[in-house]
Amino acid sequence: MNLAQKNDNHAIVLFDGICNFCSRSVLFIIRRDPAGHFRFAALQTDSGRLMTEKYRINLIRNDSIILIENGRVYYRSNAALRISRKLRGAWKLFCGFIVIPPFIRNFIYDVLARNRYRWFGKRDFCFIPDENIKSRFLI
Repeated sequence: MNLAQKNDNHAIVLFDGICNFCSRSVLFIIRRDPAGHFRFAALQTDSGRLMTEKYRINLIRNDSIILIENGRVYYRSNAALRISRKLRGAWKLFCGFIVIPPFIRNFIYDVLARNRYRWFGKRDFCFIPDENIKSRFLI
C-alpha cells in the first residue's frame, strides 16, 4: 500500500522517531485507537519528510508531535488534545483542556518538548514498528 492510499480518511501523526517519549506516545495512541483512525510517520523517515513538504511544516519550530487531520495541520498542545478526543476510554476527557488558553497549554507542552531527551532519553536510530502495528505506519 502506498503513501497516498494509506492516508486517505485517516489522521496522520508525525513524531520524532528518535525520542523515547514520542515513540512510547505512539504506542500509547495505537493501543487506545482500535478503530485505526490514526496513521503514523516518524519525522526522520521519507514519509515524514514528504508530509512535512506537502504541508509546508517548519521543523525548526515544530519538531515533536504534529497532527494532520482533514487537510489541516495541528501543532503542540492542539495536536495532543485533538488526538485525545479520538482515543478509547477516559482519555477523551483531556480534550476538555482545549478551553485553557493556548499560551498556557503550549507553555506546559513546550517544557515537556524541550526536556524530552533529557527526561526520557533518545535512540541512536529511528523507531521501527513491529509486524503487529506496521500497517499503521506510512512507509
